[in-house]
Amino acid sequence: MKRRSFLPAAGLSVAAMSAQTTSNPGKLKQSVCRWCYAKVPIEDLAASAAKMGIESIDLVDPKEWDVVKKHGLKLTVVPGPTTIPDGLNRKESHDAIEAKFKTMVDQAVAAQAVSIIVFSGNRKGMKDEEGAANTIIGLNRLKKYAEDKNILVVMELLNSKVNHKDYMCDKSQWGIEVVKAVNSPNVKLLYDIYHMQIMEGDVIRTIRDNHQWFGHYHTGGNPGRNEIDDTQELNYRAITKAIVETGFQGYMAHEFVPKREPLVSLREAVDLCRV
Repeated sequence: MKRRSFLPAAGLSVAAMSAQTTSNPGKLKQSVCRWCYAKVPIEDLAASAAKMGIESIDLVDPKEWDVVKKHGLKLTVVPGPTTIPDGLNRKESHDAIEAKFKTMVDQAVAAQAVSIIVFSGNRKGMKDEEGAANTIIGLNRLKKYAEDKNILVVMELLNSKVNHKDYMCDKSQWGIEVVKAVNSPNVKLLYDIYHMQIMEGDVIRTIRDNHQWFGHYHTGGNPGRNEIDDTQELNYRAITKAIVETGFQGYMAHEFVPKREPLVSLREAVDLCRV
């Protein structure tokens, strides 16, 4: 699945990874986004992730689900019935979205997936208020099936400044008001830290004040969406501590595009966020 329009430029060497298994997984369940490591064979990524203490992989193509499960990892935020530009903010799309959603949820539940992703869609001239109302209607059509099947639906917050021009769910408050109105334990936001740093900053305060509406987190260094180390402006150890302090029981997935040795950078990120 093409989650984004670019892939890691760095070479990869599985031999460069340490073979020892992590004994201290930390208090936060960590994950990794498949698309960021598209050049790493899924067998190598899943095996290495398991050794690092990673518990799941996000956004995995269904053709690779069995490999992920074979290595004892969970499937998180599996592909859903919407795309980034065409989503729930258009009422005329709701019938097709609901039909596709039910089929995809059935497949995800059979694979014991934790969550499924949806998007608001782009504005395309629509006012945010109308889009919010439409998105609430759309999510209300999906929530009962998600509740019955015990799967989490997460709508992702994305930036419209750098990566996803015109995307509607580009501010945490817009998304919070939508999921608050839907009022289901199975419908929450995917709070992408990289994207929200670009759009509004104030990440830790936002998490502390609104954590009950966030069902999943993504990492990424800013600027550049690369390694979450001292080359960028976010303090991920402090952010991870803040998430843990809220009592969060879900997953935080690393969604940065490594500029260096991919699996080495991933291990460094996992260690940084092990609190």
